[in-house]
Amino acid sequence: MKKIRVLFCCLGNICRSPTAHGIFEHFVEQHDLTAQIEIDSAGTGDWHIGKAPDPRSAAAALARGYALDHLRARQVAPADFDRFDYVLAMDRQNLADLEAMRPVSFAGELDLFLRYDPEAELEEVPDPYYGGEQGFQHVLDLIERASAGLLNHLVERHQLRLKS
Repeated sequence: MKKIRVLFCCLGNICRSPTAHGIFEHFVEQHDLTAQIEIDSAGTGDWHIGKAPDPRSAAAALARGYALDHLRARQVAPADFDRFDYVLAMDRQNLADLEAMRPVSFAGELDLFLRYDPEAELEEVPDPYYGGEQGFQHVLDLIERASAGLLNHLVERHQLRLKS
């Protein structure tokens, strides 16, 4: 079976996309799907390349049991469209930036991440960078629900077997 590859994208790859990366990675590990699903994250901007996730994102995630300390920021590259089946943006601006980079040959899914939460009241994951602690908690809530929806989508669409 071909491995399914998922890339989460935000602007700087230090808050939202590494949080999605870490949470979704946790969900995939819980269901013993690591051999079937590969996960990465990247930013459309280059300001934070090589840096660890924002300490506030990492602390909020760790408080819920999600480790982000192994992640480092990188910028989206054209080759990502050859490598990934799902390229999921945190907001419309990043989606537009990704669509501008998207090669004609890309046959995967390029969309907003929150579309995988059927009950989402928002379409975009708000950037918590300039806000307080409450913003990071809100981002975690949104990403947890969308991650569960994405996992269900992948299991159904690609006929994956979940660990019982």
